[in-house]
Amino acid sequence: MKEGIKFFTWTITIFLMQGILLTNSVFSQSNSSQSNYPVDVPEITKERFEGIYQERMFSAKSFHGRWLPDGSGYLVLENNSGNGGSSLVRYDVPSEKRTELINSTQLVVPDESESLTMNSYTISPDGSRILIRAQNNDSHYWMLERSSGNLTKVEAGSNSRISPDGKRILFSEQGNLYVYDMTSEKTTQITFDTSDAVSNRGAVWSPDGTKIAFVQSDASRVRKRSSLVPSDPTYPGVREVRYARVGGNIPILRVGVVDVSGKKIRWLPISIPKEGYFVGEVSWAGNSDELLVEKRSRFRDSREFVITNVQNGKMTTVFEESDPAWVVASYNINGGVDWIRDFSQFIVLSEKNGWRHAYLCSRNGEEEELLTPGDYDIIDRVGVDESEGYFYFYASPDNGTQKYLYRVQLEGKHKPERISPDNQPGNHDYRASTDVDWAFHTYSSANKPPITELVKLPEHEVVSVLEDNQALRNKVESLDPQPKEFFKLDIGDGIVMDAWMIKPKDFDPSKKYPVFVYVYGEPHLQTVVDQWGHAMTEYHRVIADLGYIVVSIDNRGTPSPKGAAWRRSIAGSLGPLSTEEQAKALKELGNTKPYVDLSRVGIWGWSGGGSNTLNAMFRKSDIYDVGIAVVAKPQPSLYNAWFQEIYMNTPEVNPEGYRKSAPINFADGLKGELLIVHGGGETNTHIQIMEGLVDKLIALGKQFDYMVYPNRDHGISEGEGTSTHLRVHMAKYLLRHLPAGPR
Repeated sequence: MKEGIKFFTWTITIFLMQGILLTNSVFSQSNSSQSNYPVDVPEITKERFEGIYQERMFSAKSFHGRWLPDGSGYLVLENNSGNGGSSLVRYDVPSEKRTELINSTQLVVPDESESLTMNSYTISPDGSRILIRAQNNDSHYWMLERSSGNLTKVEAGSNSRISPDGKRILFSEQGNLYVYDMTSEKTTQITFDTSDAVSNRGAVWSPDGTKIAFVQSDASRVRKRSSLVPSDPTYPGVREVRYARVGGNIPILRVGVVDVSGKKIRWLPISIPKEGYFVGEVSWAGNSDELLVEKRSRFRDSREFVITNVQNGKMTTVFEESDPAWVVASYNINGGVDWIRDFSQFIVLSEKNGWRHAYLCSRNGEEEELLTPGDYDIIDRVGVDESEGYFYFYASPDNGTQKYLYRVQLEGKHKPERISPDNQPGNHDYRASTDVDWAFHTYSSANKPPITELVKLPEHEVVSVLEDNQALRNKVESLDPQPKEFFKLDIGDGIVMDAWMIKPKDFDPSKKYPVFVYVYGEPHLQTVVDQWGHAMTEYHRVIADLGYIVVSIDNRGTPSPKGAAWRRSIAGSLGPLSTEEQAKALKELGNTKPYVDLSRVGIWGWSGGGSNTLNAMFRKSDIYDVGIAVVAKPQPSLYNAWFQEIYMNTPEVNPEGYRKSAPINFADGLKGELLIVHGGGETNTHIQIMEGLVDKLIALGKQFDYMVYPNRDHGISEGEGTSTHLRVHMAKYLLRHLPAGPR
């Protein structure tokens, strides 16, 4: 009730404040000598930020069901309204019959009176047993036998996996692997060589349950980075964490196979190049003697899938590819394989013909067939329906901001068939059962909150609504916000960029408004996606209602489904191309949208977007007046090797690419107002990467503003009120330095 009253008051106030905001902006513009006069952030704006970041008023609810291996039903953890506990519930399909499997009140720890919260579970490969994790101050585990309903307390831990026969539990603890035997009730440690530098991960059971494959990472050659630990303010502690920097040593990886007793480990004879390598998928190739390993070069410009006989060490390469740019990007969509037809064939994704497509390959690697021909990209894979002979995947051939479900026959040479409804433009996600007969289907668009349904495939018949987010829909409808509008910007030479725009509430097309650009522009993600909540929509709506037109544009190099050439255009140097194309797109925006005022332009971004903000302010100072760079990396040569080397190799091999990429090298171009925001506890773009730029700007005599949030990491969210404080601080800076409202 309290939230409802506040929401009603907030709704009325938003409309009343529009006139006040416009009056204030006109007043500040009529006094040009006071253009930088401090402007307080309106109270309603602060309240809206609190609603977004503290009360989560616009966060959609998600459905968290998990399919049983045989596809006969799904499991859901449900909260019990009466006693505050939870239940693990099974729903049959298609009947939706509900059966409670276990209630948290049944989970009792001897000599402990504190109640437990059931928070996760693991299903055995055959679905007959379920490992349940419950927690108070510590984690406790029980095994539920579905056929009998028997509940047994067991030992388990991180990354628990149940053996194929359901009698053992594999788990990790401080980097070592352990096996708990339910019959003997004993735990056996099967690896013993961990330290602060060595760990074992990615463990998988063999089909017969007698062996375990895993990846060992030895980071002893990787240098340690020191950081302060907040403790005594006068005498803080020091923490050392290994950080594999660009061009430096990376962890040495090797793949091992150990028997369940831990008495014997066989190391696969995978050659280790001097510079090191990375490992993608590790899985058993349909039997307990052969293991599939995806070996990726350090710079991810080549990879090979190798099947190794773990008994005699014989290795067979079944698929390999290379590309001067990369074959697997940081988002890993191309990684791994899907086995079909009793492991006689597999499906792999590759961009070797210029588009991301699926290829059907024989187990011996001698035969290969393109499954999805055409000038479009697979966005991601969904699953395989072997009984009917179809491969399911996401694609959007006509719109790079959206996503739909398609399928194609495994026999090949057939046109893909769209499964998602034609009358639902936007973004579709499917969590399908193993046989792809059923799916949890979530649909949303930038202006429509998500709805999750149980659907029958391929008919897309809706059986029931699992989560409708009706309360959120009601809030959105009562506010009647300005929509996020999608459009395209043609900057010439055949380059057409996707973009979106949010206008102020009382937008007047006869006047001109300042522009605030939200940028990312790097290869890891898109900002222009037609999906609810994407790219901080609600935050940007609040900014727009202050009197700005907020826009975001995806330049080449972002992972849009527009072909390999689009994505790989930035290979060798992140920054120069995105800076040029963002500027050209902004100019085209001014040419095609008469209400855009290009004499008042601000830009902001987070992480890679922060770096692009710096590049914009330093290299295009005649275009951008104000910039806000959050957790940027102005010195990419100091960033982590895993990410940066995919796209730029190393400074030793590519010195010019790194020079042109680094914003710090162009800092003397700063003319506008710049706010730099960073977290003092950064473990990703650590603060020393930024402090080099801070020192450079000081030496150059450049004035700027610098805000450090102590002990916060890359998301700058730790600590009460942090997320709201950051957004208010950014809004205040924008209002002070970029006059809002129409002219």
